[in-house]
Amino acid sequence: MSWMAWTPVTASFFSIIAAILACMTFYEIKVPCTERKGFLPIPTTRGDRLFIGLLSSAYVHLLFVGFSEASLFIPLALCVVWLLCLLRWG
Repeated sequence: MSWMAWTPVTASFFSIIAAILACMTFYEIKVPCTERKGFLPIPTTRGDRLFIGLLSSAYVHLLFVGFSEASLFIPLALCVVWLLCLLRWG
């Protein structure tokens, strides 16, 4: 793995994503879900809402990096709140 430029931040980012996916897989096995319609305009499952939340969080971070020089903890906090709301009420 020496050919990859893994920093502790990068490794922790991908480790957290892997942990989220593992937890969602375990939760899906224990409590299977059905599609439901929340505030999103389409019926979604937990996995759909997780994917939409991760994808939209990536866009928020890219926009923040492109248009601001402030700390990335600001969009991180916004994205965590967004993902929790999306998973709960989306």
